[in-house]
Amino acid sequence: MELRQLEYFVAVAEERSFTRAAERVHISQSGVSAQIRRLERELGAELFDRSARVATLTVAGKAALEHARAALAAAGAAGRAVGEVTGLVRGRLTVGMVVGCTVTPLFEALAAFHRAHPGVEISLLEDGSDRLVEGVRTGALDLALAGAAALPEGLETLTVVSERLVAAVPADHALAGRPRTTLAELCAYPLVCMPPGTGVRTVFDRACAARGLEPAVTLQASAPDAVADLAARGMAVAVLSASMAEHHRDRLVALSLDDAETPALLVLVWKSTSNPAMRELLAHARRAFAVPG
Repeated sequence: MELRQLEYFVAVAEERSFTRAAERVHISQSGVSAQIRRLERELGAELFDRSARVATLTVAGKAALEHARAALAAAGAAGRAVGEVTGLVRGRLTVGMVVGCTVTPLFEALAAFHRAHPGVEISLLEDGSDRLVEGVRTGALDLALAGAAALPEGLETLTVVSERLVAAVPADHALAGRPRTTLAELCAYPLVCMPPGTGVRTVFDRACAARGLEPAVTLQASAPDAVADLAARGMAVAVLSASMAEHHRDRLVALSLDDAETPALLVLVWKSTSNPAMRELLAHARRAFAVPG
């Protein structure tokens, strides 16, 4: 049994796809499949049900998963222990960011960390905020930049942005001549918003539900720029955070939502860890986002 086989096994289990797992570990799909087959022969049981399009764990696979993760974690810890006594920071970090991320301090932090510690391999993945937070919980991700309606429980967090929602419309829209509006007034129009699972959408849906409103979200886009672009073309009223709308002030008018009081958050999320590479990356992130301490 080899560590790389366990790594591929964990990747397929977490991605639920041999194709995505192959992309994650940077080898061919046939290479991943061959190594998993060898592991299954050695263990004497199939680890995945391959009868459907999604790779799902068998009972044997579920029993093996946590042990595989523990073995990989132990191997990583051994490498880090040697690195600490020799003054080197090595290993691998997997960082997640919300789809359509344009928060440049994250990229600055990653670049500065890479220059300081070239021995650490960095993987960067995009996904929805809910999946990113879950990835940190399960250990699939070391660090994530995610949107949220509230700080995730049981995880370490650093709030990067906290701001209220706004409605954004083109200058010729009926709402454009006023500085603010309400959720009830907004729900009279077709809306374009980010999809469920994002911080902005969660805050918006909860605010509407608290008032018994059922908004007509007729269009969805993962990237804030795409939401703004659709609104600017008159397709629907955009629901964005204040800073997202500010980027498009040349073609959209932002209106305060008086009764959407809960802010949308953008947070860095990680588990408490003694990993020296993570400690160094967090230090770079704090500097990049200009957060003391």
